[in-house]
Amino acid sequence: MKDRLVALIEQALETLTANGTLTADARRPVQIDRTKDKSHGDFATNIALMLAKPAGIKPRDLAEALVAALPEDPAVARTEIAGPGFINFFQAESWLTDQLETALADPHLAVPRPARARTVVIDYSSPNLAKEMHVGHLRSTIIGDAVVRTLDFLGHKVVPQNHVGDWGTQFGMLLAYLEERKDEDGDQALSRELSDLENFYRAAKRRFDESADFADRARALVVELQSGDDYCLKLWREFNQVSLSHCFAVYQRLGVRLGPDDVRGESAYNDDLPKVVADLDAAGLLTEDQGALCVFLDEFSNKDGDPLPVIVRKAGGGYLYATTDLAAVRYRAGALGGDRLLYFVDQRQALHFQQIFTVARKAGFVDAHVEMEHMGFGTMNGADGRPFKTRDGGTVKLIDLLDEAEQRAYDLVKSKNGDLAEDELRTIARAVGIGAVKYADLSKNRTSDYIFDFNQMLSFEGNTAPYLLYAYTRVVSVFRKAGLSLDRVGELNGAFQLNQDAEQALAARLVQFGEVVEQVASKGQPHFLCAYLFDLAGLFSAFYEHCPILAADDQAVKTSRLKLAALTARTLGRGLTLLGLDPLERM
Repeated sequence: MKDRLVALIEQALETLTANGTLTADARRPVQIDRTKDKSHGDFATNIALMLAKPAGIKPRDLAEALVAALPEDPAVARTEIAGPGFINFFQAESWLTDQLETALADPHLAVPRPARARTVVIDYSSPNLAKEMHVGHLRSTIIGDAVVRTLDFLGHKVVPQNHVGDWGTQFGMLLAYLEERKDEDGDQALSRELSDLENFYRAAKRRFDESADFADRARALVVELQSGDDYCLKLWREFNQVSLSHCFAVYQRLGVRLGPDDVRGESAYNDDLPKVVADLDAAGLLTEDQGALCVFLDEFSNKDGDPLPVIVRKAGGGYLYATTDLAAVRYRAGALGGDRLLYFVDQRQALHFQQIFTVARKAGFVDAHVEMEHMGFGTMNGADGRPFKTRDGGTVKLIDLLDEAEQRAYDLVKSKNGDLAEDELRTIARAVGIGAVKYADLSKNRTSDYIFDFNQMLSFEGNTAPYLLYAYTRVVSVFRKAGLSLDRVGELNGAFQLNQDAEQALAARLVQFGEVVEQVASKGQPHFLCAYLFDLAGLFSAFYEHCPILAADDQAVKTSRLKLAALTARTLGRGLTLLGLDPLERM
């Protein structure tokens, strides 16, 4: 509705510009806000106040001229001018009920498909295969997954890219230790050791620090690996296969859609790195500085005003993350055909990606129409406000965090519903526990840090996963009590009736679902959807309290309220699914 009103006002502004009331240079972006007091309408704009001074017109006079120039629209019942020149819009109930009918009859909830579907390549999760996934990988993984689900739902072509760290000097150390353990223990014993990658890595690091011979062997293996030695590549593939199996186990627990076909690690670009450097040189962008090859950009400078370099080849001939990321940009825009490239990577990498995107454009690695966006995020912190750690200061394995979340949810659910069968308890605990961890993160602004708190995220009060999952089951229970199938409520014979304030408020929020989903897709911010679902659940609660559904005296009213409840259930269910949560029929 907001976009619709913006379009109407833009048309009115065009009319006033054409007749000389306004000049083109006096135009401003149109801002539409929802009103807090419904007696002042459903939406309001202050555009007349914004344009009055540059136009040399009294705000209220300009507001009157704008209202007179507004095209008629079935969604608008009437407009009013308030105060010094605010324009208030009242939504037409007939339009609103038409939208509800359309949404209820449509499996897609009447969310419009894009006029032009885009190919969106999304870089997310991207763990380092040298170690097991830890809590630092959570945000990228689940925020990226929610945006992937949302873009896919809207009808865009989505290409996930799991840019795993599977190359570099640390792999020489790991391969040397893998080689050593295979000789000493054999494959079966080695398999047990590799089941705990974190300890395997630490043991390899100890050997590297303590043994000069081992360190020399590790360095030699790096050189052999990067030169394509068959034996080293065989060891490397064995290790990566084990490490990736750990990642996929975590993805399965999280309900994240990433699979083997989405993995394209740093190693995939190894052969292209010399070509990247050669093409940068051909474009006249390279400068040699103390033996290193760099791109100096005027757009980025240090505190002394000197340009900051983007180093693409070290003095010793080695390549850096920047070189690999430039190769990945070119691959994603070229081979994959991406016209929108999204990177869900820690906010602290903001400068790096600004530089990479700028170099890629200057080098012609991407066409002008290709959008490149760094979707940075803050850190998940402990109660002390610092990045989340174990009690002894170590890194928390992500799988251990999920285990604890499920166990806490199991204890909580069992204390409230001790008579449930064990398998049902476990199913609910999994949905609530994993959902709580994900939702606590997704409900925060992506760019903000947040405090990880099990007690808060597992609460049934406030904007939490347990509250929303329960809200969904509460709606579904209406139909179970009525002996009706939720999927067939749209076939009920009867129109929507919005006679009560609670019905009107719920209906108005329901038709905004598509608008919110589009916000998530365009901004990469799932917290917009979380806030919407929390608000929707609250509005349904008020509706349920003030508007009897099954006990309604009038059959037409009962039918209308059942349809409102059904659309609420479908909207909540769809929204939770887009966030990567599993809606439950019972809790």
